[in-house]
Amino acid sequence: MKARFIPALLASAAVLFSSGAALAAPADNGYGKQKVVYHINYDNPKQQAGALRNIQNHINAVGAENLDLKVVMHGNGVSLVLEPEALAHTKMKAANGNAEMQAKVANLKNQGVKFNICANTLRGKKIDFEKDLYDVNKADIVPSGVAELAHLQAQGYTYIKP
Repeated sequence: MKARFIPALLASAAVLFSSGAALAAPADNGYGKQKVVYHINYDNPKQQAGALRNIQNHINAVGAENLDLKVVMHGNGVSLVLEPEALAHTKMKAANGNAEMQAKVANLKNQGVKFNICANTLRGKKIDFEKDLYDVNKADIVPSGVAELAHLQAQGYTYIKP
């Protein structure tokens, strides 16, 4: 009886151990953890929507829990979050922060994406971040968009310009 019991016990333990290990280990997507910065400095709404799609595809492939993802906007790129009714009193050429774009930005923010805005652009283009921009607060403002890009790259962020 002992001779049959030990192999059965070992087989049961092996099954239990292997299934437990499979449950404990997350699925490997092959990409690992990533730090990425997306750069937007253009005002074409189709390009901006495409950039936001790229970001969502990136999240889908790697997993939000594996990403530290930032979007840096300066110059014309701030139009992505500029409310259309604010265009008239700024020095911007476009305001693409309509309801559709706002929904895309909100969805990405809910997945942990951080959006940063250049203070130089706000000053130069006469934009009041509290009144003119969609869902931007003081913590989202960086002194210089290009300096922020360089700073993030020095910290190991991969630069992407969609």
